Amino acid sequence: MLMNELEVIERGGERIYLAGIDDAHFFRVDNIEKAAADVPADAFSILLSHTPEIYRQTAHAGFDVMLAGHTHGGQICLPGGIPITLDSKLPRTMGAGAWMYHGMSGYTSVGAGSSVVAVRLNCLPEITLHHLARRDQ
Repeated sequence: MLMNELEVIERGGERIYLAGIDDAHFFRVDNIEKAAADVPADAFSILLSHTPEIYRQTAHAGFDVMLAGHTHGGQICLPGGIPITLDSKLPRTMGAGAWMYHGMSGYTSVGAGSSVVAVRLNCLPEITLHHLARRDQ
């Protein structure tokens, strides 16, 4: 668990800077600046965040990728997967799945659980596996 912290993953001389922040939705003790402080400007970096609500700050801090959850994809959706609420302050397009913002790639997982009510409607659960590859491959 990374709480406003950074870990460097190194393999074959290559590095990925993996940062994680505390929950910016409920507790508001997230500190992206602290988590990103030791990331070199030209390095590949990923931010793990409970909520995607801080997508603007994440892009501004220079992260290449943001992985988040919190929204449960709406959990209770209209037909076609249109969420009734995301319980987040962000565009609906960022509430589930892949998205882009100012050159930063993002993914919001709908997760496998539920919140408040143990129900999912028109919103299948997911466990996401991401594969990272170089842009030139």
